[in-house]
Amino acid sequence: MKTTTLQNVFRIILGSLMVLAGIGHLTFQREAFQAQVPRWLPGDPAFMDFVVLASGVTEIALGLAMVFWARHKIKAGIALAIFYVLIFPGNISQYTNGIDAFGLDTNRKRLIRLFFQPVLILWALWSTGALKYLFNQSNR
Repeated sequence: MKTTTLQNVFRIILGSLMVLAGIGHLTFQREAFQAQVPRWLPGDPAFMDFVVLASGVTEIALGLAMVFWARHKIKAGIALAIFYVLIFPGNISQYTNGIDAFGLDTNRKRLIRLFFQPVLILWALWSTGALKYLFNQSNR
């Protein structure tokens, strides 16, 4: 699936942001990311840290795929969109439990953030051509 220069630029930006977020999971933002581990999962600090580390490694891998795996960018975009869906319960948990992290220190800020997850999903799908690919598949 051919993509435009604008889509490619946005794909690389999103991939780079994912790598940065993944590095944050593993280092300087590790504690803040623990605030997003859903509270319905085991609350053992070691388990929560494992979830943060595992998601960080996943984010780095997906980010690198978005930037460098252009030949399979549709697969990378779909995988990233699925990842965003899978981590969304953490964002909901942060909101419903009133957990402060990343400057989200009010329920209003945490609620507004929830509306950005669909934007990220669409960004991943659009910038890789996966959105067009999926629409074409559904029209067959």
